[in-house]
Amino acid sequence: MDQIWETVNSLAGKLDSHFQRSDEERWTVQALKLQEEAGEVAEAVIGALGANPRKGFSHGWDDVRKETCDVALSALVMLARMGGDPRWFFEEHVRSVAGRDLNGGAAV
Repeated sequence: MDQIWETVNSLAGKLDSHFQRSDEERWTVQALKLQEEAGEVAEAVIGALGANPRKGFSHGWDDVRKETCDVALSALVMLARMGGDPRWFFEEHVRSVAGRDLNGGAAV
């Protein structure tokens, strides 16, 4: 898990070094990147189902998995770009969701 966070923080630092803007602008661009990646998951699902008559079965479920990983990674990079300790924040949030949703609460 340490290697994942090292990679996340390195990616965040690299992106920040190439985009010298205000914090809010950097976070906004990362949020847009996250949305772009989510759209690629939707495109892959449509392709895996063959739901676009023009494209047919253009993707497989492994493509959906890969695109979903891109969404997760983009979200973690956004968290890292927002400062503080992203690993602590994420793990604390997972604990909070687990406490809420795995103890009889609504599912996420």
